[in-house]
Amino acid sequence: MFFDLPIAQFFDLIFNFWVGLAILSIILVKQSIKFVPQNRAFVVERFGKYNKTMEAGLNFLVPFIDRVGYDRSLKEQAVDVPSQSAITRDNISLVVDGVLYLKVLDPYKASYGVDNYVYAVTQLAQTTMRSEIGKIELDKTFEEREALNASIVQQINEASAPWGVQVLRYEIKDIEPPRTVLEAMERQMKAEREKRAVILESEGERQSSINVAEGDKRAKVLAAEADRAEQILRAQGEAQAIIAVAKAKAKALDVVGAEAIQEKGQKAIQLELAERAITAKEAIARESSVVLLNDNKTNAANVVAEAMTIINALNENKADA
Repeated sequence: MFFDLPIAQFFDLIFNFWVGLAILSIILVKQSIKFVPQNRAFVVERFGKYNKTMEAGLNFLVPFIDRVGYDRSLKEQAVDVPSQSAITRDNISLVVDGVLYLKVLDPYKASYGVDNYVYAVTQLAQTTMRSEIGKIELDKTFEEREALNASIVQQINEASAPWGVQVLRYEIKDIEPPRTVLEAMERQMKAEREKRAVILESEGERQSSINVAEGDKRAKVLAAEADRAEQILRAQGEAQAIIAVAKAKAKALDVVGAEAIQEKGQKAIQLELAERAITAKEAIARESSVVLLNDNKTNAANVVAEAMTIINALNENKADA
């Protein structure tokens, strides 16, 4: 049959056959080669059943048999959690919203374990947040926000493990209490600020008084120490002066005594005794109105003897008394 055709038509038919074959080959190659981008995963199905998961790079499929069922991103995703109402432990209604950061760890579970993992995790985050806020009071919701976020993340991860999804972080963006509660909180904060201001002012005054008292005490201590040091130095100076004078007098007496003993020792002794006799007579004169004196007043020996007699008499009278 082909030989009955003209030569030109025969060659046209052969050319069309090869062109069609080339086009079919290109289509088959295109269908069998898949380039998977970085941080993405293709879930491949064969006859509607899971076959394999293709990772980043060059991959091959069987044309008309295999197909890409799901295209999953392995990047971290930020999902907005809609605002919702929650009631605290002390029965205060709050409007809370947040943001959820999640990542697909297992593309197979994320594709076949749940219909829409983003929606499922978002709903789970809302219910968990309501449950956690109901366990604490209003004041704690502001103070323990980090602990609240960590608790929500832990509970979501426990529930979302079969979905092949991991929640990395959960952040509460805003907490809106009722208007009446806001006004009461503003009044409370104002009172707290005024109280802290008064306390700080009183603490400042107290510290100032303490500093002034400490300064006065330190000044008095320093003044007393200075006076004491001055008195010690003055006493030491006077003592050294007295010692010096005493040494000089002692030296002079030694010199004078040596000379007097050598030359006129006897006369010096008699002079000393005469002075004691005069002193004794003065004492007798104070105690008695009558004093008897020896006629020979010029004799030193008599004066001395008389003085000794008077002194002995006075001593005996005092002993008897």
